[in-house]
Amino acid sequence: MNELSAWERQLLIREKDRPTVNDYIPLIFDEFYELHGDRLYGDDAAILGGIARLDDIPVTVIAEVKGRDLNENKKTNFAMPHPEGYRKALRLAKQAEKFHRPVICFIDTPGAFCGIEAEERGQGEAIAKNLMEFMRLRTGIVSVVLGEGGSGGALALGVCDRLAMLSNALYSVISPRGCASILWKNAEREHEACDILQITAEDMIRLGVAEEIIDEPNGSAKHDVYKTGENIKEFLVKTLREIFKKDIDILLEERYTKFRKIGEFSEG
Repeated sequence: MNELSAWERQLLIREKDRPTVNDYIPLIFDEFYELHGDRLYGDDAAILGGIARLDDIPVTVIAEVKGRDLNENKKTNFAMPHPEGYRKALRLAKQAEKFHRPVICFIDTPGAFCGIEAEERGQGEAIAKNLMEFMRLRTGIVSVVLGEGGSGGALALGVCDRLAMLSNALYSVISPRGCASILWKNAEREHEACDILQITAEDMIRLGVAEEIIDEPNGSAKHDVYKTGENIKEFLVKTLREIFKKDIDILLEERYTKFRKIGEFSEG
């Protein structure tokens, strides 16, 4: 059982030496070949995409990219995608559907970029279209939250058949700082918001949002990236083999039902 509070986990996942998807891809996949561009505007380095092999299974990989130093963060816009990033992700997902490849998404973002240029290019529409299209994509989708899963920026890659989280990862409808700013008009209460939002991996399992927690040895992925990579790979291989056993129409119905059940409540 992970005894760290949500706030302690947030501090941990934002450490600059925490492994990113660029560390995990060589450990998990063979023959990764990156693909670029959305065929509409340009290429967004905040989202990495390509094709690869996972235990001899051809797959499409789509991932949000965090940097580990200032130059990497400038290149990837601090893991905050622009609309062209989400459109690239959708282009690759539709390509995967055409060639019957499962899609594997890695989520690690504080949220979608909210700058003027992103809004001008249709940020909200790009995220909304991903939600709609991923919901009915006729191939298996598996997502893993590596660190931060912030708001719509994360959910655009979070519509899937199975969702797993690293044990220190967080997944939230809004960042704790954003929550504190809206609820109390005081961003200084970020610590308090973080601990009441119910955003840990254990919370996501209890609420039916995630299906599995992937262990980070020694309490943090930065201590043993190789073992964590092995754990992610083991989960992905096992999950894909389960998905392959299902008829695609049954899989789509289960995907729809999974998201319809989130947030259920009853009145006394």
